[in-house]
Amino acid sequence: MKSLTFRHLTNSAVTLLMVLATLTVLTPLALIFIHIIKMGLSSLSLDFFTQIPKPTGESGGGMANGLFGSGLLILMASVIGLPMGVLGAVYLTEFGGGKLASAIRFSADVLAGVPSIITGMVAYALIVVPMKGFSALAGSVALALIMIPIILRTTEEQLKMVPGTLREASLALGVPLWRTSLKVMLPSAAKGVVTGILLAIARIAGETAPLLFTALGNQFWSRKLTEPIAALPLQIFSFAIAPYEDWHKLAWAGALVLVCIMFALNLGARVMGRQKRYS
Repeated sequence: MKSLTFRHLTNSAVTLLMVLATLTVLTPLALIFIHIIKMGLSSLSLDFFTQIPKPTGESGGGMANGLFGSGLLILMASVIGLPMGVLGAVYLTEFGGGKLASAIRFSADVLAGVPSIITGMVAYALIVVPMKGFSALAGSVALALIMIPIILRTTEEQLKMVPGTLREASLALGVPLWRTSLKVMLPSAAKGVVTGILLAIARIAGETAPLLFTALGNQFWSRKLTEPIAALPLQIFSFAIAPYEDWHKLAWAGALVLVCIMFALNLGARVMGRQKRYS
Protein backbone atom coordinates (compact mmCIF):
# COMPACT_ATOMS: atom_id res chain seq x y z
CA MET A 1 0.00 0.00 0.00
CA LYS A 2 2.82 2.40 0.87
CA SER A 3 4.57 1.50 -2.36
CA LEU A 4 1.40 2.29 -4.34
CA THR A 5 1.01 5.63 -2.58
CA PHE A 6 4.64 6.50 -3.30
CA ARG A 7 4.10 5.72 -6.99
CA HIS A 8 1.06 8.01 -7.12
CA LEU A 9 2.98 10.82 -5.42
CA THR A 10 5.94 10.37 -7.77
CA ASN A 11 3.66 10.36 -10.80
CA SER A 12 1.89 13.53 -9.62
CA ALA A 13 5.19 15.27 -8.89
CA VAL A 14 6.65 14.43 -12.31
CA THR A 15 3.41 15.47 -14.04
CA LEU A 16 3.50 18.79 -12.18
CA LEU A 17 7.12 19.34 -13.22
CA MET A 18 6.26 18.69 -16.86
CA VAL A 19 3.33 21.12 -16.71
CA LEU A 20 5.58 23.77 -15.14
CA ALA A 21 8.24 23.19 -17.79
CA THR A 22 5.63 23.55 -20.54
CA LEU A 23 4.31 26.79 -19.01
CA THR A 24 7.88 28.08 -18.70
CA VAL A 25 8.37 27.56 -22.43
CA LEU A 26 4.97 28.90 -23.50
CA THR A 27 4.84 31.99 -21.28
CA PRO A 28 7.59 34.00 -23.04
CA LEU A 29 6.15 33.02 -26.41
CA ALA A 30 2.67 34.13 -25.36
CA LEU A 31 3.99 37.43 -23.97
CA ILE A 32 5.86 38.17 -27.21
CA PHE A 33 2.82 37.27 -29.31
CA ILE A 34 0.48 39.40 -27.19
CA HIS A 35 2.85 42.37 -27.34
CA ILE A 36 3.16 42.08 -31.15
CA ILE A 37 -0.63 41.93 -31.48
CA LYS A 38 -1.07 44.94 -29.19
CA MET A 39 1.47 47.09 -31.01
CA GLY A 40 0.71 45.79 -34.50
CA LEU A 41 -3.07 46.12 -34.48
CA SER A 42 -2.86 49.79 -33.50
CA SER A 43 -0.63 50.44 -36.52
CA LEU A 44 -2.33 48.18 -39.07
CA SER A 45 -4.50 49.76 -41.75
CA LEU A 46 -5.57 49.29 -45.36
CA ASP A 47 -2.72 51.55 -46.47
CA PHE A 48 -0.25 49.01 -45.12
CA PHE A 49 -1.32 46.52 -47.82
CA THR A 50 -1.83 49.00 -50.68
CA GLN A 51 0.89 51.66 -50.43
CA ILE A 52 4.67 51.79 -50.41
CA PRO A 53 6.63 53.61 -47.67
CA LYS A 54 6.31 57.38 -47.67
CA PRO A 55 9.42 59.58 -47.90
CA THR A 56 11.14 60.57 -44.66
CA GLY A 57 9.09 63.12 -42.75
CA GLU A 58 5.72 62.20 -44.28
CA SER A 59 3.19 60.21 -42.28
CA GLY A 60 1.32 57.17 -43.55
CA GLY A 61 2.42 54.72 -46.18
CA GLY A 62 2.61 50.97 -46.11
CA MET A 63 4.65 47.92 -47.05
CA ALA A 64 2.89 46.71 -50.17
CA ASN A 65 6.19 46.47 -52.02
CA GLY A 66 7.67 44.43 -49.18
CA LEU A 67 4.74 41.99 -49.22
CA PHE A 68 5.04 41.62 -52.99
CA GLY A 69 8.81 41.22 -52.77
CA SER A 70 8.60 38.54 -50.09
CA GLY A 71 6.03 36.63 -52.12
CA LEU A 72 8.16 36.85 -55.24
CA LEU A 73 11.33 35.76 -53.43
CA ILE A 74 9.55 32.78 -51.84
CA LEU A 75 8.05 31.82 -55.21
CA MET A 76 11.41 31.96 -56.97
CA ALA A 77 13.15 30.11 -54.14
CA SER A 78 10.48 27.41 -54.35
CA VAL A 79 10.94 27.08 -58.12
CA ILE A 80 14.65 26.51 -57.52
CA GLY A 81 14.55 24.50 -54.30
CA LEU A 82 11.46 22.28 -54.58
CA PRO A 83 12.53 20.21 -57.61
CA MET A 84 16.06 19.76 -56.25
CA GLY A 85 14.86 18.79 -52.79
CA VAL A 86 12.08 16.44 -53.88
CA LEU A 87 14.01 14.71 -56.68
CA GLY A 88 17.05 14.43 -54.44
CA ALA A 89 14.89 12.70 -51.83
CA VAL A 90 13.56 10.30 -54.47
CA TYR A 91 17.13 9.41 -55.44
CA LEU A 92 18.12 8.83 -51.82
CA THR A 93 15.09 6.61 -51.23
CA GLU A 94 15.55 4.47 -54.33
CA PHE A 95 19.36 4.40 -54.51
CA GLY A 96 20.31 5.34 -50.96
CA GLY A 97 22.79 2.61 -50.18
CA GLY A 98 25.94 3.95 -51.84
CA LYS A 99 28.67 6.35 -50.80
CA LEU A 100 27.24 9.14 -52.94
CA ALA A 101 23.91 8.94 -51.10
CA SER A 102 25.69 9.04 -47.74
CA ALA A 103 27.64 12.09 -48.87
CA ILE A 104 24.41 13.81 -49.98
CA ARG A 105 22.73 13.12 -46.63
CA PHE A 106 25.74 14.40 -44.72
CA SER A 107 25.95 17.52 -46.88
CA ALA A 108 22.23 18.19 -46.42
CA ASP A 109 22.52 17.85 -42.65
CA VAL A 110 25.51 20.21 -42.58
CA LEU A 111 23.77 22.73 -44.85
CA ALA A 112 20.65 22.64 -42.68
CA GLY A 113 22.76 23.58 -39.66
CA VAL A 114 24.69 26.41 -41.32
CA PRO A 115 23.62 29.86 -40.01
CA SER A 116 21.52 31.71 -42.57
CA ILE A 117 23.92 34.66 -42.59
CA ILE A 118 26.65 32.34 -43.90
CA THR A 119 24.29 31.21 -46.65
CA GLY A 120 23.80 34.86 -47.55
CA MET A 121 27.55 35.42 -47.71
CA VAL A 122 27.93 32.43 -50.04
CA ALA A 123 25.18 33.73 -52.34
CA TYR A 124 26.84 37.16 -52.22
CA ALA A 125 30.17 35.71 -53.38
CA LEU A 126 28.65 33.47 -56.05
CA ILE A 127 26.00 35.78 -57.53
CA VAL A 128 26.14 39.37 -56.27
CA VAL A 129 29.86 39.87 -56.92
CA PRO A 130 29.88 38.38 -60.46
CA MET A 131 26.69 40.29 -61.37
CA LYS A 132 28.11 43.46 -59.78
CA GLY A 133 24.88 44.25 -57.98
CA PHE A 134 22.25 43.11 -55.50
CA SER A 135 19.19 41.47 -56.98
CA ALA A 136 16.03 39.51 -56.39
CA LEU A 137 17.67 36.57 -58.15
CA ALA A 138 20.49 36.46 -55.61
CA GLY A 139 18.02 36.64 -52.73
CA SER A 140 15.95 33.77 -54.10
CA VAL A 141 19.05 31.59 -54.53
CA ALA A 142 20.05 32.27 -50.91
CA LEU A 143 16.59 31.28 -49.69
CA ALA A 144 16.59 28.20 -51.94
CA LEU A 145 19.85 27.03 -50.33
CA ILE A 146 18.03 27.11 -46.98
CA MET A 147 14.99 25.27 -48.36
CA ILE A 148 16.75 22.41 -50.15
CA PRO A 149 18.09 20.43 -47.15
CA ILE A 150 14.81 20.79 -45.23
CA ILE A 151 12.72 19.53 -48.13
CA LEU A 152 15.21 16.81 -49.05
CA ARG A 153 15.38 15.24 -45.60
CA THR A 154 11.66 15.53 -44.79
CA THR A 155 10.64 14.13 -48.17
CA GLU A 156 13.08 11.24 -47.82
CA GLU A 157 11.63 10.30 -44.44
CA GLN A 158 8.08 10.45 -45.82
CA LEU A 159 8.99 8.25 -48.79
CA LYS A 160 10.55 5.69 -46.46
CA MET A 161 7.22 5.42 -44.64
CA VAL A 162 5.34 4.40 -47.80
CA PRO A 163 4.69 0.63 -47.71
CA GLY A 164 7.19 -1.23 -49.85
CA THR A 165 4.40 -3.42 -51.22
CA LEU A 166 3.27 -0.49 -53.39
CA ARG A 167 6.66 -0.38 -55.08
CA GLU A 168 6.74 -4.15 -55.49
CA ALA A 169 3.25 -4.24 -56.99
CA SER A 170 4.10 -1.49 -59.48
CA LEU A 171 7.36 -3.14 -60.54
CA ALA A 172 5.59 -6.50 -60.84
CA LEU A 173 3.23 -4.94 -63.38
CA GLY A 174 6.20 -3.93 -65.51
CA VAL A 175 6.26 -0.25 -64.59
CA PRO A 176 9.81 1.20 -64.81
CA LEU A 177 11.48 2.18 -61.54
CA TRP A 178 11.60 5.89 -62.38
CA ARG A 179 7.87 5.94 -63.15
CA THR A 180 7.14 3.93 -60.01
CA SER A 181 9.04 6.46 -57.93
CA LEU A 182 7.35 9.50 -59.45
CA LYS A 183 3.86 8.14 -60.13
CA VAL A 184 3.33 5.70 -57.24
CA MET A 185 5.66 6.36 -54.31
CA LEU A 186 5.74 10.16 -54.42
CA PRO A 187 1.94 10.67 -54.70
CA SER A 188 1.45 8.21 -51.83
CA ALA A 189 3.56 10.45 -49.59
CA ALA A 190 2.12 13.69 -51.00
CA LYS A 191 0.62 14.96 -47.74
CA GLY A 192 3.84 14.42 -45.83
CA VAL A 193 5.83 16.07 -48.60
CA VAL A 194 3.52 19.09 -48.59
CA THR A 195 3.97 19.33 -44.81
CA GLY A 196 7.74 19.52 -45.26
CA ILE A 197 7.35 22.13 -48.00
CA LEU A 198 5.15 24.31 -45.78
CA LEU A 199 7.69 24.09 -42.96
CA ALA A 200 10.49 25.06 -45.36
CA ILE A 201 8.50 28.06 -46.62
CA ALA A 202 7.75 29.10 -43.05
CA ARG A 203 11.48 28.91 -42.33
CA ILE A 204 12.52 31.22 -45.17
CA ALA A 205 9.56 33.61 -44.88
CA GLY A 206 11.12 35.38 -41.90
CA GLU A 207 14.77 35.26 -42.95
CA THR A 208 16.50 38.63 -42.92
CA ALA A 209 20.27 38.04 -42.74
CA PRO A 210 20.73 36.33 -46.14
CA LEU A 211 18.63 39.02 -47.85
CA LEU A 212 20.86 41.78 -46.45
CA PHE A 213 23.73 40.29 -48.49
CA THR A 214 21.69 39.58 -51.62
CA ALA A 215 18.36 41.37 -52.16
CA LEU A 216 19.44 44.44 -50.11
CA GLY A 217 15.96 46.01 -50.08
CA ASN A 218 14.14 48.72 -52.00
CA GLN A 219 11.86 51.56 -50.94
CA PHE A 220 10.03 51.41 -54.28
CA TRP A 221 8.54 48.81 -56.59
CA SER A 222 11.09 46.53 -58.25
CA ARG A 223 10.67 46.00 -61.99
CA LYS A 224 13.51 43.59 -62.74
CA LEU A 225 14.83 40.43 -61.12
CA THR A 226 18.34 41.81 -61.52
CA GLU A 227 17.60 44.81 -59.27
CA PRO A 228 17.40 45.09 -55.47
CA ILE A 229 13.95 44.15 -54.19
CA ALA A 230 11.99 44.92 -51.05
CA ALA A 231 11.09 42.16 -48.60
CA LEU A 232 8.93 42.29 -45.49
CA PRO A 233 11.65 41.12 -43.04
CA LEU A 234 14.10 43.63 -44.51
CA GLN A 235 11.63 46.49 -44.15
CA ILE A 236 10.82 45.52 -40.57
CA PHE A 237 14.54 45.53 -39.74
CA SER A 238 15.20 48.86 -41.47
CA PHE A 239 12.16 50.62 -40.01
CA ALA A 240 12.70 49.26 -36.49
CA ILE A 241 16.19 50.80 -36.22
CA ALA A 242 15.15 54.08 -37.87
CA PRO A 243 14.68 57.20 -35.68
CA TYR A 244 11.15 57.92 -36.98
CA GLU A 245 8.01 57.07 -35.00
CA ASP A 246 5.88 56.47 -38.11
CA TRP A 247 8.38 53.91 -39.35
CA HIS A 248 8.34 52.20 -35.95
CA LYS A 249 4.56 51.81 -36.27
CA LEU A 250 4.95 50.30 -39.72
CA ALA A 251 7.58 47.92 -38.35
CA TRP A 252 5.15 46.68 -35.67
CA ALA A 253 2.42 46.22 -38.26
CA GLY A 254 4.84 44.33 -40.49
CA ALA A 255 5.91 42.14 -37.58
CA LEU A 256 2.28 41.25 -36.87
CA VAL A 257 1.60 40.35 -40.51
CA LEU A 258 4.79 38.27 -40.73
CA VAL A 259 4.02 36.39 -37.52
CA CYS A 260 0.50 35.67 -38.73
CA ILE A 261 1.84 34.34 -42.04
CA MET A 262 4.33 32.05 -40.29
CA PHE A 263 1.67 30.93 -37.80
CA ALA A 264 -0.68 30.05 -40.66
CA LEU A 265 2.04 28.09 -42.48
CA ASN A 266 3.00 26.13 -39.37
CA LEU A 267 -0.65 25.49 -38.53
CA GLY A 268 -1.23 24.24 -42.07
CA ALA A 269 1.77 21.94 -41.75
CA ARG A 270 0.45 20.48 -38.51
CA VAL A 271 -3.01 19.93 -39.98
CA MET A 272 -1.52 18.17 -43.00
CA GLY A 273 0.74 16.13 -40.73
CA ARG A 274 -2.14 14.87 -38.62
CA GLN A 275 -4.15 13.63 -41.57
CA LYS A 276 -3.79 10.06 -42.76
CA ARG A 277 -0.93 10.09 -45.27
CA TYR A 278 -1.27 6.81 -47.06
CA SER A 279 -4.30 5.10 -48.43
